[in-house]
Amino acid sequence: MTSEFSALLKRLRREAKMTQEALAERAGVGVRTIRGLETGERADPRVTTVRLLADALGLSPEDRERLLAAAVHRTVDDGPSDDATPHPGPATGGPPGSALHETLADVAEQVAQTVAARWQREEEQRQVHDPYPLPVRWRPVAEELTDHWANIRRLPAGGTHGPLDLSGQLDEIVDVYRRLPSGRLVVLGRSGSGKSILAVRFVLDHLKSRGRADAVPVIFSIGSWDPTAITLRDWLAAQLTRDQPGLAASGPGGSSLAAALVETGRILPVLDGFDEIADGLRRPALEALNATTLPLLLTSRPSEYAAAVAETDVLTSAAAVELTDLGLADLADYLPRTTRKARGGGRRSATAWDPVLNELRERPGSRAAANLAAVLTTPLMVTLARAVYSDTPDHDPAALLDTRRFRTPEELEDHLLDNFTATVYRPRPGHHPGSGSRRTFDPERAQYWLGYLAHHLTRLDTPDLEWWRLGHGLRRVPRTLVTSLVICVAIGLVDGVVGTLFDSFAFQLADGLVAGLLGGLLFGIAYWFMVAAKDTAVEPSGVRMKIFGRERRSGRSPLRRLAIGVLCGLVFGIGYGFVRGVVNGLWYHVSIPLVLAGSLGDGLIYGVMFALAAGPTFGLLTLFETPLDIRSAVNPVGLLRTNGRTVATQLLLWAPTFGILVGFGSVLAIQPMAALLGPVVWNVTAALKLGVISGLGGALGYLFSLTSWGQWTVFSRIWLPLTGRLPWSVVTFLEDAYQRGVLRQAGAVYQFRHARLQHHLARAYRSPRPHQPAEGGAGDP
Repeated sequence: MTSEFSALLKRLRREAKMTQEALAERAGVGVRTIRGLETGERADPRVTTVRLLADALGLSPEDRERLLAAAVHRTVDDGPSDDATPHPGPATGGPPGSALHETLADVAEQVAQTVAARWQREEEQRQVHDPYPLPVRWRPVAEELTDHWANIRRLPAGGTHGPLDLSGQLDEIVDVYRRLPSGRLVVLGRSGSGKSILAVRFVLDHLKSRGRADAVPVIFSIGSWDPTAITLRDWLAAQLTRDQPGLAASGPGGSSLAAALVETGRILPVLDGFDEIADGLRRPALEALNATTLPLLLTSRPSEYAAAVAETDVLTSAAAVELTDLGLADLADYLPRTTRKARGGGRRSATAWDPVLNELRERPGSRAAANLAAVLTTPLMVTLARAVYSDTPDHDPAALLDTRRFRTPEELEDHLLDNFTATVYRPRPGHHPGSGSRRTFDPERAQYWLGYLAHHLTRLDTPDLEWWRLGHGLRRVPRTLVTSLVICVAIGLVDGVVGTLFDSFAFQLADGLVAGLLGGLLFGIAYWFMVAAKDTAVEPSGVRMKIFGRERRSGRSPLRRLAIGVLCGLVFGIGYGFVRGVVNGLWYHVSIPLVLAGSLGDGLIYGVMFALAAGPTFGLLTLFETPLDIRSAVNPVGLLRTNGRTVATQLLLWAPTFGILVGFGSVLAIQPMAALLGPVVWNVTAALKLGVISGLGGALGYLFSLTSWGQWTVFSRIWLPLTGRLPWSVVTFLEDAYQRGVLRQAGAVYQFRHARLQHHLARAYRSPRPHQPAEGGAGDP
């Protein structure tokens, strides 16, 4: 008997004029699967399979949602599958008024509020409205960079129509976007032309007029996307979860809330920085974008987008515009209003910018005026000039006309970029260290640390400064060695300090050294295989620990975690016991055969003890995990603190639980082992000592190697400051850089204020050169 899903799938396939065989080949599924779904023989359509079919059919957002909703309803109506667990994959909203629809609508509303608050703060921080937003205008681009207007207008076969009028300025961007039936717009502009400003304004204006059923515009820095490793929809869901960990909670249909929002069209992606995608990945990125029907707004520099189009095709159904340069009239209106009035200036008070503007008006053909006019054509350069000269009264902008210092426009741009960081870190008159809330950093040291961060991002080919990836400035082997070294010291200190309560100082000193080396080695090996070898990072936790009170569970299976804990404890214990037995045997000059026999016995004993302790401990931790609130941790420091609290609670549970289980487990394990291995010397004191050291040492080893907060501590709080790459107070430095306008916040990560500034600082870090201060007067024009 066919169902609503079966009939809908068959109808959509026929409308696409595809056979079952053609659909199977394009979707990458079996013909028998499609035949079974259409006839109703298969009563459990997996949502992941339905997504593949929807992509292969090229469905519109409305048809895609209907197909996914029918699949979810069928799964619910037909009862649970054989394994009694929901199939993985995104949920859908269902028809208006349904529980599914209302749940996702509520979540989308919370996301909208968070996004609006985030970017309103960012506009204030960047002084966009002080005194007013710089003009951002655009013009149509060449026809070869846009799709056919019939496709943009979503016309039926045979329909023809001319182009739409897409001209406008900053406060009209939402109206221009809504003229496009396809909902796809490409915004091109050279470096610093205002693409990011336009993206932020688009989001805020769109949210002001957004209805409850409308999609939520969210800015994604697309430069960090690798289309060969992850699909667009999965990447969007991952980015949402990163910025709002509460969206990792299970949603309708078993998927995460983030994935459900993306799949049901409740997120309008604003993909900022297509040009920041790595060179070899732009073509597959554009092909991946064309494989979806998602409405979106994409920004890029013109040359990178044109090159990708030449290699493959335009963005399907997308119109495109290009941002235009600022003119002299824009500068004359804006720059004088950014600085203080000169004394005795009469009815129209003169400003420091007047001589410069007069030179541009009256002698446009002079070398000085031509160079400066070529530079001050983008909002970025005008903003830098304002920061260096308007916001610093003792800097005279007439210095920009000195052709002996600045012979080319490029030298002027480098001067503004160089002096931006020096200016914002310059101590203000009357300010004394410690007299206010803002920390004082030496300008040269600050520029060096910022250069390291910029170099770090350039190496990783990403604009996102993620605190949990700061250790990736080191290559995989050094990163593993540093992690092992910190764990070695931590476990050695725990063993040495705790052990002195039970044994002599001299013995415990040697024992602590051995325990530290073994712990560092084994946790280092675990870190290598689980993290470093894959060249990944330990991601921040998306849960919090709730010991008291009953709340939603995190969705993780305690039994699965118990099994993983038993396996890891067994492997770790066997390795620890065997190596420790070998070291002790060689230390006491025991014969090799006896050393090997005793080491195998020790390995077996420790393996059983640690397995019996680690399994229940991991399973118990799962019972106390609950999803984070959807609105939690929407900035880098918030996410760091939230993860710090989660890790602290985990360790408070882990250390005593694991320690007690190891202590009691050792007593239980020794008795049967004694019958198998012969007499074993063990008593309550030895069990207590092992339990305390194992609980504390194991907790620290897990903390530093397998949690994001622990990795932050190892590299950002210890190693990088110790080697001079970053200051000791990294959080204070990053927040201070954000307050000064060098960095911006994009959800849970920092980014440099502009990609041009990042690349300039990275280049300066790699090849330092003399700094030219901003002070000085005009020279020969």
